[in-house]
Amino acid sequence: MERPEYEYDRIEKSRRIEMDTSIKFQLLIVACINIGQIVVGYSVGWSAPIIPKLQDNSTSPLPEPITDLQASWIGSLLYIGAMSGPYVTGILSNLIGRKPCLLIGGCINVLSYILVITTKNVAMVMALRVMSGLGMGITTVCNIVYVGEIASTNIRGILLTSTGIVGITGTLIVYAVVPYVSYVATGYIALAISIAHVLGLFFFVPESPVYYAMKGQEIKTAKTLNLLGRSSDLDKVLETFAHKKGETSSKINDWIEIFTIKSNRMSLFITFTLGALQQTSGVAVVLFFATTIFQLAGSSIRPDLATIIIGVTRLISSLIAPTFVERSGRKILLLVSMVACAVSLGVLGLYFYLDRVKSPAIESIGWLPLVALIIYFFSYEAGFGTIPNAIVGEMFRANVRANGSALAITLTWLVGFGLTTGFNSMIDVLGGDVTFWIFGGSCIVAFFFTYFFVPETKGKTLNEIQEMMS
Repeated sequence: MERPEYEYDRIEKSRRIEMDTSIKFQLLIVACINIGQIVVGYSVGWSAPIIPKLQDNSTSPLPEPITDLQASWIGSLLYIGAMSGPYVTGILSNLIGRKPCLLIGGCINVLSYILVITTKNVAMVMALRVMSGLGMGITTVCNIVYVGEIASTNIRGILLTSTGIVGITGTLIVYAVVPYVSYVATGYIALAISIAHVLGLFFFVPESPVYYAMKGQEIKTAKTLNLLGRSSDLDKVLETFAHKKGETSSKINDWIEIFTIKSNRMSLFITFTLGALQQTSGVAVVLFFATTIFQLAGSSIRPDLATIIIGVTRLISSLIAPTFVERSGRKILLLVSMVACAVSLGVLGLYFYLDRVKSPAIESIGWLPLVALIIYFFSYEAGFGTIPNAIVGEMFRANVRANGSALAITLTWLVGFGLTTGFNSMIDVLGGDVTFWIFGGSCIVAFFFTYFFVPETKGKTLNEIQEMMS
């Protein structure tokens, strides 16, 4: 006996309501996760307006102004901590779970900004930058791995790119607020955000269903997937680990599999190379030394105002990636973004060249550095700055995803550390023109690498991506 048509309508309506509720739950989870990304963005941008404060006796909590060398270390020490953080995630995420790692990263961020509030000497500033980097490293990798595992296939790209957008919001808060408040107040602002992050994680974020599946806890896997509106994915998630039942999980084997399994090797090759090229486009240098760059250029725009304009530009342009990532795909956004970045950095290099040769035209184009950097960041955040994070969250097999992501990201940050530490030397030896032309050339290399090596992952499940990589 066939069911009446109205009953089918009722069932379909009920299914849609259940799906809407579960999508809202995923959005709530990612919102709590992304509070941590605000802290990450705040940490990245913090040094730009803080260094001038520490060089001025009237605004510094230190007994004497910092030197140029100390300023350089304050900018780059973030990477020292950040390079350690992902390995904490890699070691612990498969042992104690994704959620505890998220909480550890959040608590470290809380401690680092307590140090800001209590700063007494330059050694404390150095220490808090390393600690802040450690929290940033744990939070960044955990967020990417976790969101990639809990998100539905049709919105995974949007949710993964959202982490980059929210990070930009954190940096914009720094640019817009920090220049106008005291050094200690900058610590209180970040501390409040960090505490909100930890509370959100504790009360609203569940453990990843992939972690439960890895541990053979099928009932908990099913319950979590049901909460996420992904009940239909239960068999696929459990099947991934079915062959490992009865085996003893080994951290050494997990690391070995990154290099012995073809799909993992390709994942590492693609994610690290994209990340390294992302760093050599000069983004970290511009973020850490934005105020200094405008002072070097002798631009007619006030440096503090220029950094705020750049921050707003980054935030607006970063909304492009989530809008189109599930429509046009990852690859085309990357390619268009890289070309525009190369052109804008070339123009910025040209300005520094005209300044170096004392061209009379320089007086009438004092606005050019700001325009060039606006175009650069608009293009960068529309693709090059956000898509690689989404790709990292989609790569690697589940049992090595935390380790693989950690390795790719820390190698990337090692490149960033080298660039930020050596930026002042590059400017002194090569000049601003050659330095920014090198950054632009890196974007061209990134374009060809993406065209030939980066696969399109739009609409594919994590298992399908691994099959494609093999």
